[in-house]
Amino acid sequence: MAKKIALLFAGQGAQVVGMGCDLAEQFPAAADLFRRADEILGRKLSEIAWNGPIEELTKTSNCQPALYVHGLACLAALREVAGEFPIEGAAGLSLGEITAHAAAGTFDFATGLKLVQRRGELMDEACAATYGAMAAMIGADESTVRLLAADEDVDVANINGPGQIVISGELAKVEAAIGVAKEYGIRRATLLNVAGAYHSRLMESAYVKLGETLAEIPMQTPRFAVISNVTGEEVTTPDEIRRTLQDQVTATVRWLDCMERLLERGCELFIELGSAGVLAGLLKRTRKDVDVVSASNAESVRNCAERIRATN
Repeated sequence: MAKKIALLFAGQGAQVVGMGCDLAEQFPAAADLFRRADEILGRKLSEIAWNGPIEELTKTSNCQPALYVHGLACLAALREVAGEFPIEGAAGLSLGEITAHAAAGTFDFATGLKLVQRRGELMDEACAATYGAMAAMIGADESTVRLLAADEDVDVANINGPGQIVISGELAKVEAAIGVAKEYGIRRATLLNVAGAYHSRLMESAYVKLGETLAEIPMQTPRFAVISNVTGEEVTTPDEIRRTLQDQVTATVRWLDCMERLLERGCELFIELGSAGVLAGLLKRTRKDVDVVSASNAESVRNCAERIRATN
């Protein structure tokens, strides 16, 4: 019996110089997406993705569109090798949720690319206007981290898996939270190397302006289930999709809930697109028995296609 397939799309932090280069060399469909992206944006995004430097690629306004194109290029290359295959559902980490919607036909490639570009610009502006930071809280449950966050006046940004929670807020307050984390029974607290306080109240200016952008975007009902980071549930109507994509900028990313929802739908084969094992690792910590493969370059795309053929 064929396994139900779920797609997972990477978020910021998965970028590496060279991403997508061998895909474009070996798969015409992937090359076409990078070519179209350069034309749509009016600049050589492909050059930044393929040649760096990493400092330029890591800028939010470059990183987010590059990851979007790379994720969809991985899917296009996979379809070249494996042919069309049924998809039960998808989720994407933070900006990856927009990639998931593009894959599901909620909006077309160009619309999604412009949205991601705008989102990156707005988040860059919010970062520049604030002194924000994020920190990983390892080895504590959600209720404990929420108590710490409330006491130190910061926000819970990501619930990535059991004992893997991220806080976000003003730099001084995040540093204070790190300083007292052990008093709450949190095993380890580590400041993250990010440009600002993503998924927190410090992104409020981006939230407002992104809402204006989303209001102008025509959307369709997704062809397969897309799970929202904000609610951990499937979103289906255009209004619901607009609202959750806007809310996501300041809200907690409930990644663990997203994975549990896909498992509840009977998904048995998870395909991570656009990052080399980051999301697979998070999922494996949640469910050690789950079948998950990553496709981020030409070799891994071919390996993934073999897995699809073997299970379907």
